[in-house]
Amino acid sequence: MSKKKVKLNILGLSYSQTQSGAYALVLAEEEGERRIPIIIGGVEAQSIAIKLEGLEPPRPLTHDLFLNFSKSFEIEIVEVIIYKLEEGIFYSELVCQNGDEQLHIDSRTSDAVALALRFECPIYTYEDIIEKAGIVLDFDKKEEGQPIVPSTLKPVSTEKYKEKSIDELNRMLQEAIEGEDYERASEIRDEINSREI
Repeated sequence: MSKKKVKLNILGLSYSQTQSGAYALVLAEEEGERRIPIIIGGVEAQSIAIKLEGLEPPRPLTHDLFLNFSKSFEIEIVEVIIYKLEEGIFYSELVCQNGDEQLHIDSRTSDAVALALRFECPIYTYEDIIEKAGIVLDFDKKEEGQPIVPSTLKPVSTEKYKEKSIDELNRMLQEAIEGEDYERASEIRDEINSREI
C-alpha cells in the first residue's frame, strides 16, 4: 500500500526559540493549514535564505557546487521526500534522475531543502508525518517570541540604513555579498525592497 504524499512549500525561517544558534525552517502543506517546523543549523539556514532572497554569492557555496557538479554529469534532483520522523529528527531523501535510472539518496532535511531550491524541484512528505508533526499556526494572534518572516533570518532593524541612499545601499549590498556577509546582505536587500513598495 503506497502512502499518500503531501506537497510542501517553504513558508520561512526564524530564530529557534528552543535552541540557541539554530533556526526554525517552516514548511507548509500546499493544500491545507498545517505547518512543519524543522530545527536546522545556521549554515544551512543561510544557504536557504540566500536562495530565497535571490542573492548571488561571488563564489559557489556548497549547495551551489553540488548543483553544478550534478548538472555537469546530467543528474537531476526531481523531488525531495521527507520520509520519516523519529525521535524529533526528520529524515529525507533526494530522488535523482540520471537518464533512465532513478536513484534515492539519503540526506539531512536542511540540505535537501537547500538543494530543492536550487534544482527547483518539489518537496513532499507523507500524510502520517504531517499528521504527527504538523501544527496549525494562527497568524491573527500576536504571540510572544519571534514571528516567522518569509525568506529572512531575523527581523530587520532598518534604523542603521535609514539615512543611506538607494545608490549607497546597492553599493553596500554588493560589498556584503563579495565579503560573503550574507546576513548583512539580507538586511540591506530588505531595506531596498521596503523602499520600492
